[in-house]
Amino acid sequence: MDRNDFSDVGKVWGEWFTSDAYTVDKRLRRLFRLLPHDPRCKFCNAPFQGVGGKIVRILYGKQQSALNPRFCNLCDEASRRFPGGAEVEMSMLFADVRGSTELSEQMSPTEFSQLINRFFTLSSKVINDEDGLVEKLAGDAVAAFWGSGFAGPDYVQRMIRAARRMQQAMTKEKIPVGLGLHAGVAYFGAMGTSDGLVNLAAIGDEVNLAARLASEAAAGEIIVSEQALAKAGMTADGLESRSLRLKGISEQVPVRVLPAL
Repeated sequence: MDRNDFSDVGKVWGEWFTSDAYTVDKRLRRLFRLLPHDPRCKFCNAPFQGVGGKIVRILYGKQQSALNPRFCNLCDEASRRFPGGAEVEMSMLFADVRGSTELSEQMSPTEFSQLINRFFTLSSKVINDEDGLVEKLAGDAVAAFWGSGFAGPDYVQRMIRAARRMQQAMTKEKIPVGLGLHAGVAYFGAMGTSDGLVNLAAIGDEVNLAARLASEAAAGEIIVSEQALAKAGMTADGLESRSLRLKGISEQVPVRVLPAL
């Protein structure tokens, strides 16, 4: 991101997420995605370890932040200097391991941690491959977002493709995952705490709806809102139809169930 002019922080965040502005940053993000290996900066994809970590450290001065290990030092510095965000059009994916409590009781702590790590690793790779932003890896859940600025005009279709690829991978790994997909307007940006810890996040009613859809999805299911399908320009013909009453949502939400690839 060109950080020379942050006179209107909200405008900068909005243009980065939804437009072709800051193309150099976006090209670097795609380049860094190709370098080995995880863990990497959740904002710019710069790897922290191995050969990839050495390359970005030598050429770009990027390394894992000592204050926020989910960011590189440069992205962490920028997010602290310019906190804020904007309301943007985005698509949203939430994925949860179903029955994780029961699974943990059937496995040793090491075996369960290995299963969750495979879930996080496979999910992150698919999301990054489709130019999504991993918003969180926490507990037994993954959240990610797509915008037209870095994923292109087909950003909703790319989210749906990522979900189907994820479910295919989870089925192969025998990890019981349910996914919820939605698209709408949310507030996206760098939000922090009073002690200076900053994180990239998306918040709002539409985000809450996507999370609720994931909680309704059974193992192996992908539940997508009809609103997201419409924004993707995809037909709902042949897809199972449901009308869901979701916690905190006043009206029933029409959804479809997608098959994995």
